[in-house]
Amino acid sequence: MTGPDEETAVDGGLHVLVVDDELPAIEDLAYLLRADDRVREVSTASTGAAALRALDDRDLAALFLDIRMPGLSGLDLARVLTHFEHPPKIVFVTAYEAHAVDAFELHAVDYLLKPVGQERLAEAVRRVVAEVTGHPGPAAPAADEMIPVELAGVIRFVRRSEVRYAEAHGDYARLYTQRESYLVRTSLTALEDAWSEAGFLRVHRSHLVALAYIDEMYIESGRCAVRVGDMRLPVSRRNTRALRDRLVRSARPGTHRP
Repeated sequence: MTGPDEETAVDGGLHVLVVDDELPAIEDLAYLLRADDRVREVSTASTGAAALRALDDRDLAALFLDIRMPGLSGLDLARVLTHFEHPPKIVFVTAYEAHAVDAFELHAVDYLLKPVGQERLAEAVRRVVAEVTGHPGPAAPAADEMIPVELAGVIRFVRRSEVRYAEAHGDYARLYTQRESYLVRTSLTALEDAWSEAGFLRVHRSHLVALAYIDEMYIESGRCAVRVGDMRLPVSRRNTRALRDRLVRSARPGTHRP
């Protein structure tokens, strides 16, 4: 059963609190949360102590909480909340994987790794709604993901639909749009898993390609390759069949490039 406080928390949308000691991280996450129709209000706090003071608001449904902060850390704050009769739900948002076990032992609803994409955040919001109401609800819609990237010290957002292909750079990946490229702290394998349903295919150990941007597929000296704009990208032998099949299936009358 949903209690009175929980009904208030979701009536007309969620009121959430973003807690992080870094202002750019607060601004990025707050921006993405305000774009979610299920979120009514986003408050912010830059310390654990300030977050505790904000908990006087009984309308608060969830905390999107950084872990490593000076003074009262995110884990410390979550431990304090375990003593509340009706604590808000906790979603940890951190750059570190090492605290995941501790987070879920504290009954966190979700554990997000920075930089957080719009689709992954939407799923976290869905989980908060499900926890608050007791109803799973539909999966988050597959929106055009907004990817936070840093360029010359400035954080900007790139639409996934603008990405033509991605290239592996060790534990990182470089995203290529028509005019720019951006290095993101995500592996190519992680992007492959997250973007396969959005029309991206791994054509080589080093490349993930948006099918909509492939201009040509051809065989040269027994090797398969694709052309994406002015770039020629190799296709491994084991991925050639899968690529050909996907291109045939995606060739529908009336389709167009994003």
